[in-house]
Amino acid sequence: MVPVPKARLSCGLAAALLAALLLVGCASETGRRSVSRGASPVTRSKPTYGETHVVAKGDTLYSIAFRNNLDYRELADWNGIGRDYTIRLGQRLRLTPPGGVVIAPPPVAAAKPSSPVIAAKRPAAAEPIAIVSGSASWEWPTRGKLARSFGASGNKGIDIAGEAGQLIVAARGGKVVYSGAALKGYGELVIIKHDEQFLSAYGYNRRRLVEEGETVGPGQPIAELGAGPENKPLLHFEIRDRGRPLDPVGLLPGR
Repeated sequence: MVPVPKARLSCGLAAALLAALLLVGCASETGRRSVSRGASPVTRSKPTYGETHVVAKGDTLYSIAFRNNLDYRELADWNGIGRDYTIRLGQRLRLTPPGGVVIAPPPVAAAKPSSPVIAAKRPAAAEPIAIVSGSASWEWPTRGKLARSFGASGNKGIDIAGEAGQLIVAARGGKVVYSGAALKGYGELVIIKHDEQFLSAYGYNRRRLVEEGETVGPGQPIAELGAGPENKPLLHFEIRDRGRPLDPVGLLPGR
């Protein structure tokens, strides 16, 4: 048996010990990295429905309420605004009731025809509301095919395909409460207040023919049809019941 030199044995033991220490160190570091990743705080996205709005150029109380699916009268009450509905540039408006109560935007609701009224369903467990029959009080705002229906991809109204420049008319008589292009996603827009319950809106216009404050009759020309988001001739048409979107087809006469 050949004896092993002590020096060679010491080197071998030292190498083995060093390798073991390296393995322990790597395992410890891996564990630390794992714990660090697991302890990272989870960031949540903020809700898009804000609680306030700063009045900008071109805003009206009606357009702000329309943008946020609110009843313009409630919006006025929450901010101490009189029945002339006058707002100031730079004024900060709360979009929720006072007292710290936060509400969600009203849901998109479809109008379902029945006779002699049309019942539009509110959220579950709420009572339906009666709406005046569409065939007696509303008319189509322009001619053309239905290009996109209510509720499709979150659509709050309907889109009607037509020819560029054809006339858009008031679907019902009322007062023009907004005429401008400050609402993102609507292009040149006209909003008509018909009574204390209903508003109608006409978007993607090429040219507006009426100004805010004008009184219009049913069937009166209010705009010329323009191009929608895909640069195709299109009218975007909405009907709101106290700020809540309804399916216009349920209110318009059959054709």
